[in-house]
Amino acid sequence: MPPLSTAAGADAARPDADSVRTLLRQVIDPEVGANIVDMGLIYEVTVGADAIRISMTMTSPACPMGEMILDEVRAVLADELPGWPAEVALVWEPPWNPSMMSERTRQNFGW
Repeated sequence: MPPLSTAAGADAARPDADSVRTLLRQVIDPEVGANIVDMGLIYEVTVGADAIRISMTMTSPACPMGEMILDEVRAVLADELPGWPAEVALVWEPPWNPSMMSERTRQNFGW
C-alpha cells in the first residue's frame, strides 16, 4: 500500500485518492478476472474530512456479481482503512464501455 498522508491536526493517517484506488485493485470482477480499477469501474474517489466517497459502476446494470463486488469494496476499505467509513454509490452515467479499461487490461483481452 502506498504511504498515507497525514491530515493536519488529525490523529489518524488520512488516505489520499490514489492510495484508495490502489487498495481497490484488490477487488476482482470474477466474471472477467480483472480488478475493478483497471476495468474502469471506479469513476471517482473522494476523501472527505470524515469518510471516503466512491462513485462506481458495473459493466452492465444486469451484472449478476454487482452486490458481491460492492460488498468486497466495502470490506477491503473497512479492513485496510479502519476509522474511514466508505460511502459507495453505484452510478450508471456515464455508461461503462471497454474504452474505460486501462490500456494493459484491454491488451490482456486482445483489444
